Amino acid sequence: MRAKIALEDGIIFEGYSFGAAGERYGEVVFNTSLTGYQEILTDPSYKGQIVTMTYPLIGNYGVNLEDVESRKPFVEGFVVKEASRIASNWRSQKTLSDYLKESQIIGIEGVDTRALTKHIRLKGAMNAVISTEDLDDKSLIKKAKSSPGLLGRDLVKEVINNRVLVWSKQGKYKVVVLDCGIKYNSLRRLQERDCQVVIMPAGTTAEEILRQEPDGLLVSNGPGDPEGVPYVVKEIKKLIGKLPIFGICFGQQLLCLAMGGKTYKLKFGHHGGNHPVKDLRNGKIAITVQNHGFCVDIDSLDKNKIEITHINLNDNTLEGIRHKEFPIFSVQFHPEHGPGPHDAEYLFDEFIDMIKEHHA
Repeated sequence: MRAKIALEDGIIFEGYSFGAAGERYGEVVFNTSLTGYQEILTDPSYKGQIVTMTYPLIGNYGVNLEDVESRKPFVEGFVVKEASRIASNWRSQKTLSDYLKESQIIGIEGVDTRALTKHIRLKGAMNAVISTEDLDDKSLIKKAKSSPGLLGRDLVKEVINNRVLVWSKQGKYKVVVLDCGIKYNSLRRLQERDCQVVIMPAGTTAEEILRQEPDGLLVSNGPGDPEGVPYVVKEIKKLIGKLPIFGICFGQQLLCLAMGGKTYKLKFGHHGGNHPVKDLRNGKIAITVQNHGFCVDIDSLDKNKIEITHINLNDNTLEGIRHKEFPIFSVQFHPEHGPGPHDAEYLFDEFIDMIKEHHA
């Protein structure tokens, strides 16, 4: 079945559909990961986005039920050069096409993904529509232009569970996870470090969190514009200085907003598993997993209170901070390596060490 993706600036890419049929809107971005398409599809941070994979062959090892990062795929659409019809791996339980069809996600293959990626890098991420139904160019461009963007939108409420969940009951330390779109691997990393893990939805009050008597708080990753969830920032502000806090990706942005910083939209975002980040404290460089379209403005932070700990070596954007007085730190990348390199997993150990120091 023919399919098209139309960008708001009038560029059209044509291909063939795999997965579900229909029409969806979103911001089109590209991801440079070579593998891990299943983790990418199920990352709640991709809500509101159409993901283009730069690696040319996707789907060759199929899909299994263990490598998901959330309860279902959240991408708005999936664009690849070639979707493998053969799933060749002993862990595979179904093909990528079948998985997308079951999940009602539209895929399009046969697209010149190199040209699309170069266009996004030059012009920036932009709104788009992906369709197997409407193939009229003018109509699609009009729809892309009129589709909602990410600025100011609250996408968090569309990906979270609105109830308190217990991930693990046993452990020496009790950690509350403020769920803005948490990935399962972050929960697994905490459980491996002898943590009881309680998941509370974004919008939970500071009083409700403290009532759990946690040893620490993890503010999770999530989709979209951090300025679209002021109600979360308001509650985080009340928790500063009350307990150890670790922020990941969207969580860093929320923490910095709560501490008086500002955020801005990146031209085409950071999406992939090969982003070099320098730890300014020791000079070490980690290759990291990243997925964000917004970033904290370094110049907006109070340097008397906040230390810059990590910098992106590709574009010198902010990748990590630590509070000079309170037990608070955060990073813009994903240390839980889902999918991608394990270089940054040590940050979960730093969080546990911070909890121990706070106890002492």
